[in-house]
Amino acid sequence: MSLEFESPIIALQERIKELEKLNKDPGVQFDSEIAELNAKLQAERQNVYANLTPWQSVQVARHKDRPLFQDYVDRLLEDYIELHGDRHYGDDHALLGGFATMDGHQFMLIGFDKGKELDDKMRNNFGMAHPEGYRKALRLMKLAEKYRLPVVCFVDTPAAYPGAEAEARGQAEAIARNITEMAAIETPIIVIILGEGGSGGALGIGVGDIVLMLSNSIYSVIPPEGCAAILWRDSSMAEQAADALKLTSKSLLD
Repeated sequence: MSLEFESPIIALQERIKELEKLNKDPGVQFDSEIAELNAKLQAERQNVYANLTPWQSVQVARHKDRPLFQDYVDRLLEDYIELHGDRHYGDDHALLGGFATMDGHQFMLIGFDKGKELDDKMRNNFGMAHPEGYRKALRLMKLAEKYRLPVVCFVDTPAAYPGAEAEARGQAEAIARNITEMAAIETPIIVIILGEGGSGGALGIGVGDIVLMLSNSIYSVIPPEGCAAILWRDSSMAEQAADALKLTSKSLLD
């Protein structure tokens, strides 16, 4: 699925595919044309993504093909042992964690996973954690502290789950406790915003010694649609809300 502002990129990609297909025929050579189009594609991609509006950044951060927690685990880690449960209520599929190894370095990895296919999304509650998810995350941080391992947190969530059952099990308390404990925990914590950093849901694992943010991710006190519904009583004003929220990496760096 492509976004509207990506149409120049898609057009160049399609043209390159056509020439590469023709290039397989004997006696036909389009090597120079393909190389020229690839150079144009690279320049166009850099130009488009260097000048995204805040709302376009929101769309990119939510893109269905954007890498998720499991993609990073599969591509970056030499070893990963997932740990389950908060030892109070149960396990949460939206917020995952476990022992990880990368380039020979061991650490505790904790992060949100939205899920790719519909079944995964439903099981993972679209990356919106329940209280048991945040309590599991804190348990794993304490375990990392015990074994003197650093903690790496991957943030990619629209928000904490706001349902009645989550509130009944102490959603606000769980997030508040994590914020308090993370501020004092005696092991290094690195936080990386991968896609969406939404409100208290993100802050539940978002307090760290270093907080990093991918270029086309977003980090905000509220999603643009929620902001628009509050300020203008109209969620269709989300694009204007995105401008006002200063939720892009560039705005937050400034």
